[in-house]
Amino acid sequence: MTVGRAAALAGLSPKAVRLYERRGLLPTAERTESGYRLFTADDLDVLHFIRQAKALDLTLDEIKDVLDLQRGGEQTCARVTGLLDEHLAAIDRKLADLRRLRRALLTARRAADTAQREGCEAVVCRIIEHAPTDIETRPGGYI
Repeated sequence: MTVGRAAALAGLSPKAVRLYERRGLLPTAERTESGYRLFTADDLDVLHFIRQAKALDLTLDEIKDVLDLQRGGEQTCARVTGLLDEHLAAIDRKLADLRRLRRALLTARRAADTAQREGCEAVVCRIIEHAPTDIETRPGGYI
């Protein structure tokens, strides 16, 4: 089947299929005399796997690693569970960071309400001027 047909059946764009081939997630497709890529049912299975793995937020490098292990005859479940555990830990860290940010925002908001009730004036904005300073800032502006 052509790249367009394979992409449609896998729920992907042809551009994505070409990218996956270029990145080594798919074996190099055979080509017709006129240069059209031809994909097999096995390629379609791989495309479905890639789509499912992407839905679990695995990166293309992680997916390639799993596919390479499988193509080498190794069992991949331990590697996949390890990747999922890493992603879960990253989500847990992000959630903890967001909870800290939420607490800091609530504290700043309450301080602003108190200052406003007491008639305090701020140079610019009391909310920011009196925000907790024990917040650890991370690259990208996240806490």
